[in-house]
Amino acid sequence: MLNAETAILNANVITLNPKQPRAEALAIYDGKIVAVGSNREIRDYIGEKTRVLDLKGKTVVPGFTDCHVHMTGFGQFLQTLDLRNVKSIKEMQEKIREYAERNPEKTWILGGRWDHEKFVEKRYPTRWDLDVAVADKPVFLIRVCGHLGVANTKALELAGITRETKVEGGRIDIDEVKGEPNGIVRENALNLVWEAVPKPTLKELEEACVQACENAVKTGITCVHWIVNSANEIRIVQKLYSEGKLPLRVYLGVPLDLLDETIKLGLSTGFGNDKVKIGFIKVFSDGSLGARTAALTEPYSDKPETKGMLIYTQKELNEIVLKAHKAGLQLGIHAIGDHAISMVINAYENALKKAPRKNHRHRIEHCSVLNPELIKKMKRLGLIASIQPHFVTSDFWVKERVGGKRVRWVYPFKTLIQEGLKVVSGSDCPVEPIDPLLGIWAAVTRKTSPEENLTVEEALKTYTVNAAYASFDETKRGTIEAGKLADLTILSDDPTAIPPDKIKDVTVETVLVDGKTVYTKHAEP
Repeated sequence: MLNAETAILNANVITLNPKQPRAEALAIYDGKIVAVGSNREIRDYIGEKTRVLDLKGKTVVPGFTDCHVHMTGFGQFLQTLDLRNVKSIKEMQEKIREYAERNPEKTWILGGRWDHEKFVEKRYPTRWDLDVAVADKPVFLIRVCGHLGVANTKALELAGITRETKVEGGRIDIDEVKGEPNGIVRENALNLVWEAVPKPTLKELEEACVQACENAVKTGITCVHWIVNSANEIRIVQKLYSEGKLPLRVYLGVPLDLLDETIKLGLSTGFGNDKVKIGFIKVFSDGSLGARTAALTEPYSDKPETKGMLIYTQKELNEIVLKAHKAGLQLGIHAIGDHAISMVINAYENALKKAPRKNHRHRIEHCSVLNPELIKKMKRLGLIASIQPHFVTSDFWVKERVGGKRVRWVYPFKTLIQEGLKVVSGSDCPVEPIDPLLGIWAAVTRKTSPEENLTVEEALKTYTVNAAYASFDETKRGTIEAGKLADLTILSDDPTAIPPDKIKDVTVETVLVDGKTVYTKHAEP
């Protein structure tokens, strides 16, 4: 009998394999699981050189996949000003001032994650608020949703933004009294400021990517659907892989502005290997609920004069989707409002009529404000719902945005699963914490629309079994069974056997990718 390289004994193995739901041991050889069973069965695989991990009852689950994460942004977030828990504009000013004093070498003050809904003032900060804190350096701080930001006067000047500046697919807010830009920029208008920000060097980008990967594996993640912003990020992923510095698997979300180059090179979804491969083309169709730029069918309840913003017309979206679809590429389209979701569904339907393809596995990212009819259409077209469970905790203001009638259909996780859709989960980090256990906790304990709560096993599957399906990897990953890659996460407790509210306190003990330890909290068990 084959001697295993690693044997795991005395474990509580949640396999998510319906043919063998639980086990107490498993054996690994050449990066793959070769046997799953009882301690007695697995001891037959132990030889002189076998590494034996005695887990003493700890729980093993398939390695987690984050299906929607901005890894470089996450790494950069760790290096910039974090305003996530700020409760007032005054506190925001103090944080900016302190950060500038601690980091005199920085030519721009960047960061954010602020949420004006938490401010006592209940309003957006302005350029003049930021000027009070720092006026001699440009300051640009992004709202937690990532779809709206505030710039100080210096940053607006460097970006060339004036009262006459116009931008397609975005908006520059104007102060009604002063008749000047007040510093708030939305959607595509963010790019006007970003273009003025000095571009990070390849070395700085690499440092951010490395830091993000190191932090990701600590949370039990063994694969990320890595949404990139530039070709440089793809170069860095390849470099880290070739140098053996990539601790997890990468499924690339390629930005729309690289679509033509991707097609010219003849690349399609799946090109690569088990560690790094081309995934989906990432497209934005609308904004966010927090910034009131998500495109709704009916007006916002707390701002009836707006229905949000669309990035493309239906015709433009149809053309984008058809081009990528015909090239054999999977699409992941950001759509939060029901109007935007309807347009995305129409674009997918148009593409599938003109170029039928059974196994496309196209996705809708976020798919937040739904209704029964939209869900049925998604199912009929075989679309994947890519959700971010932790949104239900941070979007505490959602009922104000959409009103009592529509709030029932915001993030309807349970209904999506019951209707037979493949539902996958991610964090949208750095918008939300990257930790999948926090996502699972949020999915099973939500207070708004509790009828949409998932069971722990359903939530686990969105980060494992279903996530593997979304990257065409269901025969290789997602469950713990013989023949699959040995990507495993060892937990301190069984999330299915503890009170749901305690799931957020479960710790990741050890993480294996290809059977090799990429993170351990303590000395190996």
